[in-house]
Amino acid sequence: MGTDAKAALEAIQFPCASCGGTMLFDADSQQLKCQYCGRLQAIDADHALPREHALDDGKPEEADTDWGVAQQTIKCQSCGGESLIPALQTATLCPFCGSPKVLPQPAAATVKPESLIPFQVDKEDAAAAFRSWKKKRWFLPGAFKRENTSARLAGIYIPYWTYDADTSSAYTAERGDYHYRTVTRTRTVNGKTETYTEQERYTVWHRVSGDYDRFFNDVLIPASGQYDAKLLDRLGNFDLGGLLGYKPDYLSGYIAERYSVNRTQGWEEARERIDDALRADIRAEIGGDEVRSLNVDTGYFNRTFKHLLLPVWNASYSYKSKPYRFMVNGQTGLVSGNAPRSAWKIAFFVLACLAVVGAIVLWYTSTQQSPQ
Repeated sequence: MGTDAKAALEAIQFPCASCGGTMLFDADSQQLKCQYCGRLQAIDADHALPREHALDDGKPEEADTDWGVAQQTIKCQSCGGESLIPALQTATLCPFCGSPKVLPQPAAATVKPESLIPFQVDKEDAAAAFRSWKKKRWFLPGAFKRENTSARLAGIYIPYWTYDADTSSAYTAERGDYHYRTVTRTRTVNGKTETYTEQERYTVWHRVSGDYDRFFNDVLIPASGQYDAKLLDRLGNFDLGGLLGYKPDYLSGYIAERYSVNRTQGWEEARERIDDALRADIRAEIGGDEVRSLNVDTGYFNRTFKHLLLPVWNASYSYKSKPYRFMVNGQTGLVSGNAPRSAWKIAFFVLACLAVVGAIVLWYTSTQQSPQ
């Protein structure tokens, strides 16, 4: 056997025991499936709870770089996205933006995730979810809704960090409570001056302070730099109860993105989200009708993190020569995307809203001028 032929065989990480064909992970059966004879092979899933790593231990990034399969890194020269594909596989298109300008990169140690959620939505179901999503958008051009959008779906495992932390906060603020008093006023109606009374609102302010403790579990932060953060957020929350221990079998037939946000950078974003949640919680605890001059001093303790992969179908497409992107949650089928807008539909909606407002103003004016 020649060297090239032997290397090609070694690149097939999961050969079928029946025919020797390539076995890929099948979302429907949650097993490996032969692409030639259809044979299924069960995966010995690891259901153990993912391990939490201390963020405060001062140790460097995790050193386990053994993904269980030979990998190569490719980088897109258009969008800069880096992903991992099986060794000896030839990449022709970027899985992020669809550009053909992809080049192999020098070998580099890439930290292995410890857990993942396998794909549970296959390519056909992801495409169907996008078609259904299009039909429900109000302001999309009718032609775009009707046409069969041509988009290359790529199944990608996107890297994420999750963070846990105990928090203890001390706060000060001013609480405002609304009160009402009856005031007498005058107005002119049909040339006549009349007196009337109405309720006037005023605010009484009080200084408040206190302590607030809360534990945060699994604050989920994308470790990818290739996506609009809002686009990822709109994919919805993944059910992390479906996490399984990492096995290379789940990656067969899919692409894994190499993280570009390290765990320290990820924590900074997680802390911002935690701080926002704490301020909202504390405002609710203070109560009242308004809160101003809120100052919160928070300590973070017992911080831990996990590195994991989550499944997403990614696609780029064009409409009238303009690029757009959509993604489908590979666990739930929820769609998040950018789409063209119909200018005339938006204009009609705005005019309709203005007409309704105008009608309300006209009605209110006529009632105010009616004889008493």
